Amino acid sequence: MIILGSSGSIGVNALAIAARYKLPIEVLGVGKNIALLNAQILQFRPKAVIIADSNDKSLITSEFKGKIYTGNIGILQAIIESQSKLVINALVGFIGLEPTLCAINCGKKVALANKESLVVGGDCIDMEYIIPIDSEHFSLSYLLNFNKSPRPFRNLYITASGGAFRDTPLETIPQQSATNALKHPNWKMGKKITIDSATMVNKLFEILEAYWLFGSKNIDAFIERNSHIHGLVEFLDGSVVAHLAHTNMQLPIAYAICFGLGLQEQFLRDFGECKQKSKKNSIKTCDSIIERLNFQNINYKLQNIDPKRYPLWNLKNTLLENPKLGLVLNASNEVAVEAFLQDSIVFGRISEIIQSALEAFKNPNFNDMDSIRTLDLEVREYARKLL
Repeated sequence: MIILGSSGSIGVNALAIAARYKLPIEVLGVGKNIALLNAQILQFRPKAVIIADSNDKSLITSEFKGKIYTGNIGILQAIIESQSKLVINALVGFIGLEPTLCAINCGKKVALANKESLVVGGDCIDMEYIIPIDSEHFSLSYLLNFNKSPRPFRNLYITASGGAFRDTPLETIPQQSATNALKHPNWKMGKKITIDSATMVNKLFEILEAYWLFGSKNIDAFIERNSHIHGLVEFLDGSVVAHLAHTNMQLPIAYAICFGLGLQEQFLRDFGECKQKSKKNSIKTCDSIIERLNFQNINYKLQNIDPKRYPLWNLKNTLLENPKLGLVLNASNEVAVEAFLQDSIVFGRISEIIQSALEAFKNPNFNDMDSIRTLDLEVREYARKLL
Protein backbone atom coordinates (compact mmCIF):
# COMPACT_ATOMS: atom_id res chain seq x y z
CA MET A 1 0.00 0.00 0.00
CA ILE A 2 0.89 3.69 -0.22
CA ILE A 3 0.61 5.86 2.88
CA LEU A 4 0.44 9.61 2.32
CA GLY A 5 1.00 11.40 5.61
CA SER A 6 2.80 8.58 7.41
CA SER A 7 4.06 10.91 10.14
CA GLY A 8 0.55 11.90 11.30
CA SER A 9 -1.86 10.07 13.57
CA ILE A 10 -3.62 8.18 10.76
CA GLY A 11 -0.35 7.22 9.12
CA VAL A 12 1.26 6.03 12.35
CA ASN A 13 -1.80 3.93 13.20
CA ALA A 14 -1.91 2.48 9.69
CA LEU A 15 1.72 1.44 10.05
CA ALA A 16 0.99 -0.15 13.42
CA ILE A 17 -1.60 -2.33 11.70
CA ALA A 18 0.78 -3.10 8.84
CA ALA A 19 3.43 -4.19 11.35
CA ARG A 20 0.98 -6.36 13.27
CA TYR A 21 -0.18 -8.22 10.16
CA LYS A 22 3.10 -8.05 8.24
CA LEU A 23 1.60 -6.09 5.34
CA PRO A 24 4.10 -4.67 2.84
CA ILE A 25 4.44 -0.91 2.39
CA GLU A 26 5.46 0.28 -1.07
CA VAL A 27 5.53 4.06 -0.55
CA LEU A 28 5.76 6.28 2.53
CA GLY A 29 5.06 10.00 2.31
CA VAL A 30 5.81 12.66 4.94
CA GLY A 31 6.24 16.42 4.94
CA LYS A 32 9.27 17.57 6.92
CA ASN A 33 9.57 14.93 9.66
CA ILE A 34 12.58 13.16 8.19
CA ALA A 35 13.66 11.70 11.54
CA LEU A 36 10.40 9.75 11.86
CA LEU A 37 10.53 8.81 8.18
CA ASN A 38 14.00 7.31 8.69
CA ALA A 39 12.71 5.16 11.55
CA GLN A 40 9.79 4.03 9.37
CA ILE A 41 12.16 3.25 6.49
CA LEU A 42 14.26 0.99 8.69
CA GLN A 43 11.20 -0.88 9.98
CA PHE A 44 9.09 -1.18 6.83
CA ARG A 45 11.65 -1.05 3.99
CA PRO A 46 9.50 0.83 1.44
CA LYS A 47 10.50 0.92 -2.22
CA ALA A 48 9.97 4.68 -2.39
CA VAL A 49 9.42 7.71 -0.17
CA ILE A 50 7.94 11.16 -0.66
CA ILE A 51 9.19 14.29 1.12
CA ALA A 52 8.10 17.90 0.86
CA ASP A 53 11.46 19.55 0.19
CA SER A 54 14.17 18.28 -2.17
CA ASN A 55 16.76 19.94 0.08
CA ASP A 56 15.99 17.30 2.72
CA LYS A 57 17.12 14.40 0.53
CA SER A 58 20.52 14.38 2.20
CA LEU A 59 18.86 13.81 5.59
CA ILE A 60 17.34 10.48 4.55
CA THR A 61 19.16 7.50 5.98
CA SER A 62 21.94 6.11 3.80
CA GLU A 63 20.42 2.65 4.23
CA PHE A 64 17.55 3.66 1.95
CA LYS A 65 18.29 2.71 -1.66
CA GLY A 66 14.85 3.31 -3.15
CA LYS A 67 13.40 6.21 -5.09
CA ILE A 68 12.84 9.62 -3.48
CA TYR A 69 9.99 11.79 -4.72
CA THR A 70 9.61 15.42 -3.69
CA GLY A 71 6.85 18.01 -3.50
CA ASN A 72 3.27 17.89 -4.72
CA ILE A 73 4.31 16.65 -8.15
CA GLY A 74 6.28 13.88 -6.49
CA ILE A 75 3.15 12.65 -4.71
CA LEU A 76 1.36 12.22 -8.03
CA GLN A 77 4.39 10.58 -9.67
CA ALA A 78 4.67 8.09 -6.81
CA ILE A 79 1.01 7.14 -7.13
CA ILE A 80 1.23 6.72 -10.91
CA GLU A 81 4.44 4.68 -10.84
CA SER A 82 3.48 2.41 -7.92
CA GLN A 83 2.03 -1.09 -8.12
CA SER A 84 -0.08 -0.76 -4.97
CA LYS A 85 -3.83 -0.96 -5.34
CA LEU A 86 -4.56 0.95 -2.11
CA VAL A 87 -3.66 4.54 -1.20
CA ILE A 88 -4.19 5.74 2.37
CA ASN A 89 -4.62 9.50 1.98
CA ALA A 90 -3.99 11.10 5.37
CA LEU A 91 -2.78 14.42 4.00
CA VAL A 92 -4.14 17.55 5.67
CA GLY A 93 -5.76 20.32 3.66
CA PHE A 94 -6.42 21.16 0.02
CA ILE A 95 -3.17 19.45 -0.99
CA GLY A 96 -4.91 16.09 -0.50
CA LEU A 97 -7.47 16.48 -3.29
CA GLU A 98 -5.28 15.98 -6.35
CA PRO A 99 -3.67 12.76 -5.02
CA THR A 100 -7.17 11.36 -4.45
CA LEU A 101 -8.17 12.14 -8.04
CA CYS A 102 -4.86 10.77 -9.34
CA ALA A 103 -5.23 7.49 -7.42
CA ILE A 104 -8.76 7.00 -8.75
CA ASN A 105 -7.60 7.70 -12.30
CA CYS A 106 -5.03 4.95 -11.78
CA GLY A 107 -7.75 2.54 -10.67
CA LYS A 108 -6.59 2.46 -7.05
CA LYS A 109 -8.82 2.39 -3.99
CA VAL A 110 -8.45 5.35 -1.63
CA ALA A 111 -8.76 4.93 2.13
CA LEU A 112 -9.68 8.53 2.74
CA ALA A 113 -8.90 10.58 5.83
CA ASN A 114 -8.33 13.80 3.86
CA LYS A 115 -11.58 15.71 4.43
CA GLU A 116 -10.90 18.31 1.76
CA SER A 117 -11.00 15.75 -1.05
CA LEU A 118 -14.76 15.36 -0.70
CA VAL A 119 -15.53 18.79 0.75
CA VAL A 120 -13.89 20.55 -2.20
CA GLY A 121 -14.00 18.04 -5.03
CA GLY A 122 -16.79 15.61 -4.18
CA ASP A 123 -18.54 16.36 -7.47
CA CYS A 124 -15.44 15.15 -9.37
CA ILE A 125 -14.84 11.94 -7.40
CA ASP A 126 -16.11 8.43 -8.18
CA MET A 127 -17.29 7.19 -4.76
CA GLU A 128 -16.84 3.57 -5.84
CA TYR A 129 -13.13 4.02 -5.14
CA ILE A 130 -13.49 5.69 -1.74
CA ILE A 131 -13.31 3.93 1.63
CA PRO A 132 -13.90 6.41 4.47
CA ILE A 133 -11.60 6.42 7.49
CA ASP A 134 -13.17 9.29 9.47
CA SER A 135 -14.81 7.70 12.50
CA GLU A 136 -18.21 9.26 11.72
CA HIS A 137 -18.41 8.01 8.14
CA PHE A 138 -16.92 4.68 9.09
CA SER A 139 -19.70 4.35 11.69
CA LEU A 140 -22.41 5.15 9.15
CA SER A 141 -20.88 2.65 6.70
CA TYR A 142 -20.75 0.06 9.46
CA LEU A 143 -24.42 0.61 10.33
CA LEU A 144 -25.33 0.28 6.65
CA ASN A 145 -23.35 -2.99 6.44
CA PHE A 146 -20.80 -1.47 4.06
CA ASN A 147 -23.42 -1.92 1.36
CA LYS A 148 -23.54 0.30 -1.73
CA SER A 149 -27.31 -0.34 -1.83
CA PRO A 150 -28.27 -0.42 1.87
CA ARG A 151 -31.67 -0.81 3.47
CA PRO A 152 -33.55 2.46 2.77
CA PHE A 153 -33.02 5.01 5.51
CA ARG A 154 -34.74 8.24 6.47
CA ASN A 155 -31.94 10.17 8.22
CA LEU A 156 -28.24 9.94 8.96
CA TYR A 157 -26.74 11.46 12.10
CA ILE A 158 -23.16 12.09 13.12
CA THR A 159 -21.84 13.45 16.39
CA ALA A 160 -19.51 16.21 17.58
CA SER A 161 -17.58 16.68 20.79
CA GLY A 162 -18.43 20.39 20.92
CA GLY A 163 -14.84 21.58 20.93
CA ALA A 164 -12.99 23.86 23.31
CA PHE A 165 -15.81 26.36 23.88
CA ARG A 166 -18.78 24.05 24.38
CA ASP A 167 -19.22 25.33 27.97
CA THR A 168 -17.69 28.80 27.64
CA PRO A 169 -19.99 31.77 28.36
CA LEU A 170 -21.42 32.86 24.99
CA GLU A 171 -20.49 36.51 25.30
CA THR A 172 -16.78 35.70 25.73
CA ILE A 173 -16.38 33.32 22.77
CA PRO A 174 -15.80 35.84 19.92
CA GLN A 175 -12.73 37.32 21.66
CA GLN A 176 -11.07 34.00 22.51
CA SER A 177 -7.44 33.35 21.57
CA ALA A 178 -5.82 30.41 19.80
CA THR A 179 -4.28 29.26 23.08
CA ASN A 180 -7.73 28.66 24.55
CA ALA A 181 -9.24 27.26 21.33
CA LEU A 182 -6.56 24.54 21.25
CA LYS A 183 -7.66 23.13 24.62
CA HIS A 184 -9.91 20.36 23.36
CA PRO A 185 -11.95 18.81 26.18
CA ASN A 186 -11.65 15.18 25.03
CA TRP A 187 -8.29 14.64 23.31
CA LYS A 188 -5.25 16.20 21.69
CA MET A 189 -5.37 16.59 17.90
CA GLY A 190 -3.60 18.66 15.26
CA LYS A 191 -3.98 22.43 15.58
CA LYS A 192 -6.18 23.01 12.56
CA ILE A 193 -8.70 20.28 13.26
CA THR A 194 -8.89 21.41 16.90
CA ILE A 195 -9.83 24.92 15.79
CA ASP A 196 -12.29 23.48 13.26
CA SER A 197 -13.86 21.52 16.11
CA ALA A 198 -14.33 24.69 18.13
CA THR A 199 -15.97 26.56 15.22
CA MET A 200 -17.97 23.47 14.13
CA VAL A 201 -16.44 23.77 10.64
CA ASN A 202 -15.14 20.23 11.05
CA LYS A 203 -18.70 18.99 11.41
CA LEU A 204 -19.81 21.00 8.36
CA PHE A 205 -17.02 19.25 6.47
CA GLU A 206 -18.26 15.88 7.67
CA ILE A 207 -21.85 16.71 6.74
CA LEU A 208 -20.68 17.40 3.17
CA GLU A 209 -18.55 14.25 3.14
CA ALA A 210 -21.59 12.23 4.21
CA TYR A 211 -23.64 13.83 1.44
CA TRP A 212 -21.18 12.68 -1.22
CA LEU A 213 -20.58 9.26 0.32
CA PHE A 214 -24.20 8.29 0.99
CA GLY A 215 -26.12 10.37 -1.55
CA SER A 216 -28.54 11.94 0.91
CA LYS A 217 -29.27 15.45 2.16
CA ASN A 218 -31.06 14.08 5.22
CA ILE A 219 -28.03 14.48 7.43
CA ASP A 220 -27.72 16.14 10.81
CA ALA A 221 -25.39 16.20 13.80
CA PHE A 222 -25.59 16.24 17.59
CA ILE A 223 -23.13 16.95 20.37
CA GLU A 224 -22.21 13.77 22.29
CA ARG A 225 -19.78 14.64 25.06
CA ASN A 226 -18.35 11.17 25.66
CA SER A 227 -17.23 10.76 22.04
CA HIS A 228 -18.48 7.18 22.16
CA ILE A 229 -21.43 7.45 19.76
CA HIS A 230 -20.09 8.31 16.32
CA GLY A 231 -23.03 7.74 14.00
CA LEU A 232 -26.74 6.86 13.96
CA VAL A 233 -29.06 5.73 11.18
CA GLU A 234 -32.83 6.18 11.25
CA PHE A 235 -34.51 3.67 8.93
CA LEU A 236 -37.84 4.00 7.15
CA ASP A 237 -39.47 1.58 9.58
CA GLY A 238 -38.85 4.08 12.39
CA SER A 239 -36.03 2.18 14.07
CA VAL A 240 -32.75 3.92 14.92
CA VAL A 241 -29.41 2.17 15.31
CA ALA A 242 -26.24 3.69 16.74
CA HIS A 243 -22.56 2.78 16.52
CA LEU A 244 -20.54 3.10 19.71
CA ALA A 245 -16.78 2.61 19.84
CA HIS A 246 -13.62 3.98 21.34
CA THR A 247 -11.94 6.73 19.33
CA ASN A 248 -9.05 4.43 18.42
CA MET A 249 -8.57 5.16 14.71
CA GLN A 250 -7.03 1.74 14.12
CA LEU A 251 -10.52 0.26 13.83
CA PRO A 252 -11.68 2.22 10.73
CA ILE A 253 -8.17 2.05 9.28
CA ALA A 254 -8.11 -1.74 9.64
CA TYR A 255 -11.46 -2.10 7.89
CA ALA A 256 -10.25 0.20 5.11
CA ILE A 257 -7.10 -1.87 4.64
CA CYS A 258 -9.13 -5.09 4.72
CA PHE A 259 -11.55 -3.90 2.03
CA GLY A 260 -8.95 -2.01 0.02
CA LEU A 261 -6.58 -4.97 -0.24
CA GLY A 262 -9.34 -7.55 -0.59
CA LEU A 263 -8.33 -9.39 2.59
CA GLN A 264 -10.51 -11.97 4.31
CA GLU A 265 -12.59 -10.60 7.19
CA GLN A 266 -10.75 -12.98 9.51
CA PHE A 267 -8.17 -10.21 9.42
CA LEU A 268 -10.48 -8.16 11.69
CA ARG A 269 -11.41 -10.82 14.24
CA ASP A 270 -8.91 -9.93 16.96
CA PHE A 271 -9.68 -6.22 17.14
CA GLY A 272 -11.79 -6.49 20.26
CA GLU A 273 -10.76 -7.84 23.63
CA CYS A 274 -10.56 -11.61 23.60
CA LYS A 275 -9.39 -14.40 25.85
CA GLN A 276 -7.30 -17.44 25.22
CA LYS A 277 -6.05 -20.36 27.25
CA SER A 278 -2.43 -20.50 28.28
CA LYS A 279 -0.42 -23.71 28.43
CA LYS A 280 -1.39 -24.08 32.08
CA ASN A 281 -5.05 -23.93 31.05
CA SER A 282 -5.55 -20.62 32.84
CA ILE A 283 -7.39 -17.79 31.14
CA LYS A 284 -5.55 -14.65 30.10
CA THR A 285 -6.36 -11.66 27.94
CA CYS A 286 -4.85 -11.86 24.48
CA ASP A 287 -3.05 -9.05 22.67
CA SER A 288 -6.08 -7.10 21.47
CA ILE A 289 -5.93 -3.89 19.50
CA ILE A 290 -8.91 -2.03 20.89
CA GLU A 291 -10.11 -2.09 24.47
CA ARG A 292 -13.72 -3.09 24.90
CA LEU A 293 -16.01 -0.11 25.41
CA ASN A 294 -17.50 0.08 28.89
CA PHE A 295 -20.87 1.66 28.16
CA GLN A 296 -22.54 0.74 31.45
CA ASN A 297 -23.40 3.51 33.92
CA ILE A 298 -22.47 6.21 31.41
CA ASN A 299 -24.84 9.06 30.71
CA TYR A 300 -25.36 9.38 26.95
CA LYS A 301 -27.09 12.52 25.78
CA LEU A 302 -27.44 13.88 22.26
CA GLN A 303 -27.63 17.67 22.28
CA ASN A 304 -28.65 19.92 19.41
CA ILE A 305 -25.88 22.13 18.07
CA ASP A 306 -26.72 25.68 19.18
CA PRO A 307 -26.17 28.27 16.39
CA LYS A 308 -25.71 30.95 19.06
CA ARG A 309 -22.61 29.13 20.25
CA TYR A 310 -21.62 27.90 16.79
CA PRO A 311 -22.88 30.54 14.30
CA LEU A 312 -21.40 28.71 11.32
CA TRP A 313 -23.81 25.82 11.97
CA ASN A 314 -26.47 28.00 10.31
CA LEU A 315 -24.70 27.20 7.01
CA LYS A 316 -25.50 23.47 7.10
CA ASN A 317 -28.63 23.54 4.95
CA THR A 318 -27.13 26.05 2.53
CA LEU A 319 -24.14 23.76 1.99
CA LEU A 320 -26.34 20.72 1.47
CA GLU A 321 -28.43 22.59 -1.09
CA ASN A 322 -25.29 23.65 -2.97
CA PRO A 323 -22.48 21.23 -2.00
CA LYS A 324 -19.97 22.92 -4.33
CA LEU A 325 -19.87 25.72 -1.77
CA GLY A 326 -17.61 23.35 0.15
CA LEU A 327 -14.72 24.74 -1.91
CA VAL A 328 -15.48 28.27 -0.70
CA LEU A 329 -15.93 27.07 2.88
CA ASN A 330 -12.62 25.25 2.88
CA ALA A 331 -10.50 27.95 1.21
CA SER A 332 -11.80 30.79 3.37
CA ASN A 333 -11.53 28.64 6.50
CA GLU A 334 -7.91 27.70 5.81
CA VAL A 335 -6.98 31.37 5.44
CA ALA A 336 -8.90 32.41 8.56
CA VAL A 337 -7.61 29.58 10.76
CA GLU A 338 -4.01 30.22 9.72
CA ALA A 339 -4.40 33.89 10.68
CA PHE A 340 -6.07 32.93 13.96
CA LEU A 341 -3.25 30.54 14.89
CA GLN A 342 -0.81 33.38 14.26
CA ASP A 343 -2.85 35.62 16.60
CA SER A 344 -3.64 37.99 13.73
CA ILE A 345 -7.40 37.76 14.36
CA VAL A 346 -9.66 36.76 17.26
CA PHE A 347 -11.86 33.68 17.22
CA GLY A 348 -15.05 35.44 16.17
CA ARG A 349 -13.46 36.73 12.99
CA ILE A 350 -13.17 33.19 11.59
CA SER A 351 -16.92 32.87 11.13
CA GLU A 352 -17.22 36.43 9.80
CA ILE A 353 -14.60 35.79 7.09
CA ILE A 354 -16.19 32.48 6.06
CA GLN A 355 -19.70 33.93 5.86
CA SER A 356 -18.46 36.89 3.82
CA ALA A 357 -16.70 34.56 1.37
CA LEU A 358 -19.78 32.38 0.96
CA GLU A 359 -21.83 35.49 0.23
CA ALA A 360 -19.30 36.68 -2.36
CA PHE A 361 -19.04 33.29 -4.13
CA LYS A 362 -22.65 32.12 -4.09
CA ASN A 363 -22.57 29.99 -7.24
CA PRO A 364 -19.20 28.31 -7.59
CA ASN A 365 -18.67 26.67 -10.97
CA PHE A 366 -15.97 24.07 -11.54
CA ASN A 367 -15.68 20.61 -13.06
CA ASP A 368 -12.01 19.63 -13.02
CA MET A 369 -8.79 20.18 -11.09
CA ASP A 370 -7.78 23.25 -13.10
CA SER A 371 -11.05 25.10 -12.46
CA ILE A 372 -10.99 23.98 -8.82
CA ARG A 373 -7.49 25.37 -8.40
CA THR A 374 -8.42 28.68 -10.04
CA LEU A 375 -11.48 29.26 -7.88
CA ASP A 376 -9.64 28.14 -4.74
CA LEU A 377 -7.01 30.83 -5.31
CA GLU A 378 -9.68 33.48 -5.91
CA VAL A 379 -11.43 32.65 -2.64
CA ARG A 380 -8.17 32.67 -0.70
CA GLU A 381 -7.21 36.06 -2.12
CA TYR A 382 -10.64 37.43 -1.18
CA ALA A 383 -10.38 36.03 2.36
CA ARG A 384 -6.88 37.47 2.91
CA LYS A 385 -8.17 40.93 2.08
CA LEU A 386 -10.59 40.59 4.98
CA LEU A 387 -7.88 39.95 7.57
